[in-house]
Amino acid sequence: MANNMETQKKTLFVDGCEVEFTNEKNLLQVIRKAGIEVPTFCYRPDLSQYGACRMCVVEVEGRGIQSSCTMPPEPGLKVHVNTERTRRIRKMVVELLLANHDRECTTCERSGDCELQFWANKLGIKHVRFGKKRESQYLPVDDTNPSIVRNPNKCILCGACVRACNEIQGLGIIDFANRGSKTVVAPAYNKHLGDVDCIFCGQCVAVCPVGALTIKSDVQNVWDEIVNPKKQVVCQIAPAVRVALGEAFGLEAGENSIGLIIAALKKIGFDKVFDTNFAADLTIMEEATEFVTRFKEGKNLPIFTSCCPAWVRFLENHHPDMLNHLSTCRSPQQMFGSLVKDVITKEEGISRDELVSVSIMPCTAKKAECKREEFYVDKNPDVDYVLTTHELISMIKEAGIDFNKLEPQSADSPYGLFTGAGTIFGASGGVAEAAARTAYEVVTGKKLEDVDIKAMRGANTFKSIELDLEGTKVKVVVVNTIKEAEEVLQKIKSGELECHILEVMACPGGCIGGGGQPISCSAPEKKLKRAAGLYDDDAHQKYRKSHDNPAIQELYKKWLEKPNSHKAHELLHTHYKNRFETSYKNV
Repeated sequence: MANNMETQKKTLFVDGCEVEFTNEKNLLQVIRKAGIEVPTFCYRPDLSQYGACRMCVVEVEGRGIQSSCTMPPEPGLKVHVNTERTRRIRKMVVELLLANHDRECTTCERSGDCELQFWANKLGIKHVRFGKKRESQYLPVDDTNPSIVRNPNKCILCGACVRACNEIQGLGIIDFANRGSKTVVAPAYNKHLGDVDCIFCGQCVAVCPVGALTIKSDVQNVWDEIVNPKKQVVCQIAPAVRVALGEAFGLEAGENSIGLIIAALKKIGFDKVFDTNFAADLTIMEEATEFVTRFKEGKNLPIFTSCCPAWVRFLENHHPDMLNHLSTCRSPQQMFGSLVKDVITKEEGISRDELVSVSIMPCTAKKAECKREEFYVDKNPDVDYVLTTHELISMIKEAGIDFNKLEPQSADSPYGLFTGAGTIFGASGGVAEAAARTAYEVVTGKKLEDVDIKAMRGANTFKSIELDLEGTKVKVVVVNTIKEAEEVLQKIKSGELECHILEVMACPGGCIGGGGQPISCSAPEKKLKRAAGLYDDDAHQKYRKSHDNPAIQELYKKWLEKPNSHKAHELLHTHYKNRFETSYKNV
């Protein structure tokens, strides 16, 4: 009898219809499961339940008005979503927000993609009954951060950014300040975002429902370079961009649109379009060789991956005593930038100043990374500008390009040829898996037949795998989010956790969930689809191990000699700084 009770289905009633529920955390999820759209600003599935905006209110018989995002489902509840009272409350909430909001919507970065704008239109609000905020009450816009712009005049105090910074990254860079009508979301002591311990990951931007936190745009700068007849403008496209950009043009998340993206970039006016996957393969050649050397010598283990600039900055700021564990390899973006500015200029007989290098990245932290002083030669940067996926989408639209009617094109040679190992860099675990494919053959001298190391894949924020390289045991730990990374670092320091390789990506799920990707905070399943798209692309590549890439082999033969050579170190490796005691203005 007890077992029958346990397996008995649980139901409640939504607007008179019986709805079954299982492990849903709140009424909101059950209501949406029933196919009813409930508005909300503060609710994010990956964050804690907050109940601040009161947009998701429902009437529960015997309980009165309740916020559906904070109330757990119970069997037999009778829930009414669209009553006269709930509609009145929602409209009142939106009107109050609009009264306190900078309503210059036509020039806002989020215009057309703003949740406040969307629900004001959806709820039929044509008139705001409350007085508009006076111009003297407006606060200054903070654009001191190299990656993120904060406009407090657009903030609706939903707290999503506060929770993202604290719960995803464990940093708490921004929080509520002041009281009453003077409440704002800001860094401590009213500092600028450029003066605090921000790692530039952009997760705050990814969850902001309005234009209070936006990506610092380089779109106009890139347009200016493209129309300059004295400049040759080339770009590279990161792995995760290809499985996310199409979402803005009606494609499914995870659908690989790299051919269409290349065609769009050509139409926009880029002279050459390359694929960062090539540089990802190059990274593996250098990083796998570096790991094997360290492993044999037993020095500076575990080796930490260095592809994620947000993770690198976090380590420089918080754990400078562990910087010797970081791989000295530059990220794929910076390897490609260095290569382009060194090799292409020599091949074409032009100066560094005549060549403009642009990166298309899923990551806001890449904007800060390209400004690091070690990535300049004679005051000229290896990467001049970084455009996020979101920014490229705006350029495609501005150019009037019908994305879905483009004829797919291939990346320019020789830096457009890549392996499946380079593709999976965009998902958490991908770097470690790609490195393992090459390290196995370097260590054992044998061919790795089954290249799919599925234990390294998946959405979990922590994964631990032990690889057997023909009797040699290698322990690999894969984490995503800085909060998880901090926990792992503490365990490594205390001796509780032993590993040889630690892969860290700051964003949930890896680069597929980067702060520069199309906004998908209300649909975390999109990240899973994006990852699946990368692994599918990997499975269909002719070459699936970085060292098998013939273009990489030719590059070493012609320019770099061998992995970790003096020339390779000059172009492809870097050094790090103890930033713990320095000003955070120094990117």
